[in-house]
Amino acid sequence: MAPTRKRIVSSDKTSNQSVKKAKIDPSSSVERILESRKHANDVFDILEVLQSEKEKDVISAVEACSTLFCTLLERKDLFMGKLPAEEEALSGGYSAEEKYRIFVRHRYTSCVEILLDHLNHELHTIKESALCCLIKFATAEGQHPLEDLDWSEHYSFPRELIQEVVDNLLSQTADNSLLISRFHEFLEMEDLRYYVMSSIRDNIGRVMEKNKTVMAIYQNNVFTLMSNISMPSKESELTNFMVKQEAKHDDWKAAKLNEHKRAFERMWLGFLKYKLPSSMYKQILVILHDSILPHMSKPTLMIDFLTAAYDVGGAISLLALNGLFVLIHQHNLDYPDFYKKLYNLLEPSVFHVKYRARFFHLANLFLSSSHLPVYLVAAFAKRLARLALTAPPTALLILLPFIYNLIRRHPSCRVLIHKPNAEKEAVEDPYLMEEEDPAQCRALDSSLWEIKTLQRHYHPDVAKAAMLINTPLSDQEEDISEVLEITAHELMEKDLKQSQVKSVPLEFETATHLLKGGGEVLGQHFCLV
Repeated sequence: MAPTRKRIVSSDKTSNQSVKKAKIDPSSSVERILESRKHANDVFDILEVLQSEKEKDVISAVEACSTLFCTLLERKDLFMGKLPAEEEALSGGYSAEEKYRIFVRHRYTSCVEILLDHLNHELHTIKESALCCLIKFATAEGQHPLEDLDWSEHYSFPRELIQEVVDNLLSQTADNSLLISRFHEFLEMEDLRYYVMSSIRDNIGRVMEKNKTVMAIYQNNVFTLMSNISMPSKESELTNFMVKQEAKHDDWKAAKLNEHKRAFERMWLGFLKYKLPSSMYKQILVILHDSILPHMSKPTLMIDFLTAAYDVGGAISLLALNGLFVLIHQHNLDYPDFYKKLYNLLEPSVFHVKYRARFFHLANLFLSSSHLPVYLVAAFAKRLARLALTAPPTALLILLPFIYNLIRRHPSCRVLIHKPNAEKEAVEDPYLMEEEDPAQCRALDSSLWEIKTLQRHYHPDVAKAAMLINTPLSDQEEDISEVLEITAHELMEKDLKQSQVKSVPLEFETATHLLKGGGEVLGQHFCLV
């Protein structure tokens, strides 16, 4: 493991402190340093400007540092290996060449430390400029490594520098969402993305082990960084690398898709094992089925998280359905009480959450199998019918076709519509609405009288849909996708357009203005001059 970077201020600067320059031009200083080593001390001027309070000066110094140290790295003018202290270099048995390289390496270390501090600067422009410079340094270090690395596993990738960048991005006190969005542009590079995922996992382990409570700002930064990582789907897509490897490329973990999936999986599992804000659970569950599970090497490892979320209730349970659907249908997850829990999610609040369309889409998929027992389908149809009595019109336009489709798929459920002795039955409905077990709710003993009631609904579209139960249902299922996203505003607009009628002859002249001269009613008495 490479030594931790420490900012070292050289005593060489003291000789320059008495000389005050009117204006330091970092770009000119860079030209002098690269032209001749006798101007090496000018690097202190650049680092001084780098810590200026003026935005323009800092950005100018960042650009100068980028040019200077990338060039010096390319020239191999930085000391390679375990860096000795400057005092040791001056008193030890080092040659003039080695002393110069040690000096430059210390200045580079100080520059990196200042840039890392600038990732927490109050000005975003300085943050972004520092971030871009650090990525350039990482690229240059990859091509011209400064440490003796494990070439059999990691080659020359600058893991330590990337870990420090990630640690600063994942602040515990400041929202770095904007800076992280800029950082995502660099994650198109395969090796950088691979080591960033490992760095995130290490950071989560260190921070959350010390603070196992909810840390909203920190966890939001982590989620922002993790949720927008775009994973490759094929190994042939791994072509864009930050560090170009000429040899042993096939043995490099960062060049293997399975290793990317493992790193991605360990990162997410490491994050999800800690307590999260409830709002973040929803954000994760929204993207889980299409942005997380497909890129994991073993998606079934998410079973515990999803089943726990499904047991929470409310909107979180609704959102957990997506992930469970993937595990049940694609990975043979056995969930014995799944339909019982799905049945208990049907309550009045389901019509008023913003995830309503997603829920009914998934519920329709889960209930599409023709091998489900009749009692279970009847229980769902009856519970939906009972909820329809208090549901808003937008929900009713989903519920009624949904119920009809259930009956079409399972003809045995037609007994809910056609009761042989319906007129002689008792007034009391045998259906047990409060029963949590669909097998015990006695839905098959009841009927869908609720839909008959809806035939007198105030909204004409709902009443028309409810009237279909009076006629034999066709075999063709209705497409509910068109009404899943309908809103009350859209329904109102539709009604207003339909209510517009053509002009009809009247026995009086309609007024178009309140007060105006002429032949109008009010104009005859209140004429404006």
